[in-house]
Amino acid sequence: MPARITGLSTRLITVPLLRSWGVEAPENHVIVTELATDNGGTGHGFSWTPTIGPQAVKALLDHDIAPFIVGLEANAEIVWDALWKRLHEAGGGGLTTIAMAGVDLALWDLAARKAGQSVTGLLGQRQESVEVYGSGVNLHYSLDELVEQAKRWVAAGHNAVKIKVGKPELREDAERVAAVREVLGPDRLLMIDANQRWDLAHTFRALDVLAGYGLEWLEEPIRADDLWAYRRLRKHSPVPIALGENVHTIYRFRDFIEAEAVDIIQPNIVRVGGITPFRRIVELARANSIRVAPHLLPELSGQLALTLAEAVSVEDVEDASFQQLGILGGPSPISIRNSRLSSAGRPGLGFDFSTQASATDAIESKGNHIEYSNS
Repeated sequence: MPARITGLSTRLITVPLLRSWGVEAPENHVIVTELATDNGGTGHGFSWTPTIGPQAVKALLDHDIAPFIVGLEANAEIVWDALWKRLHEAGGGGLTTIAMAGVDLALWDLAARKAGQSVTGLLGQRQESVEVYGSGVNLHYSLDELVEQAKRWVAAGHNAVKIKVGKPELREDAERVAAVREVLGPDRLLMIDANQRWDLAHTFRALDVLAGYGLEWLEEPIRADDLWAYRRLRKHSPVPIALGENVHTIYRFRDFIEAEAVDIIQPNIVRVGGITPFRRIVELARANSIRVAPHLLPELSGQLALTLAEAVSVEDVEDASFQQLGILGGPSPISIRNSRLSSAGRPGLGFDFSTQASATDAIESKGNHIEYSNS
């Protein structure tokens, strides 16, 4: 008989970033999940949010998701579809899918551990390694700091990098893009990300100025839900358009793809609800010849990237991996050398989060720059 879920527990970890992402995002939040089954199995997963809603995600997991999934077959596909239907009243995506990821990842971890494999091995590894591009949340950096970061990326062997744009004056963006291009030289790829800071008119003005620097893509310049504007932008843009970190469902990805409003999709595995919907979204993109570039979380997205039929690049924000933030109690499930990511082959997802925090205490570990919260 198939195993049945008997329980789900959660733990919230809040960790200050080693390199602040600015006043609006000085820390990240990870909601660690542990799922148990009636045959003694255990699966470990997590939800994640850099700024908004960690307590809300934890509450959804504790009060709405945990009681509902008890008794369900421990099958990621079955549970995900039942949960999405159950939670849809609270919203089809966003906090709901972020919370669902904590269950979905735990179920995939459980299945891989049972098979004695990594998740990459369970799904079928197709790539020996994948390219990693250097990235940074650096709009608040001075020009000198930005240039130094670009030099670090070059020294690390990155063949592609991404920087933030969206300064109050377009001339500042132009100065920063030009300076980074000079550091990179003509052959490395350069991407820019405006994080929804522009409207359509400003985007066209910015492209007139910035397109000449040989941009690989322009990411999310306009509000992520403005399909009409993206459709018009992509029709006239000389630079490929990328988006997806704030698109949460396969239906919304379908809308952008069918509207011919995007060149590269960037699903965040946690924000879309886990591995189950991520794989469905990737197949949708593949069927429509749309490029995929997973958003953030290289220790997770890198493992999935290794299983995809088409080679993709993985984003690595400087000094922001779980291992670098010190929240893993064991080694990383991936390794990055010479701008290439490969799997360490650890069982399941390969995440062993630190257990310093108890179920009832809040502990601040200043030596590790980690604050644990379980309230």
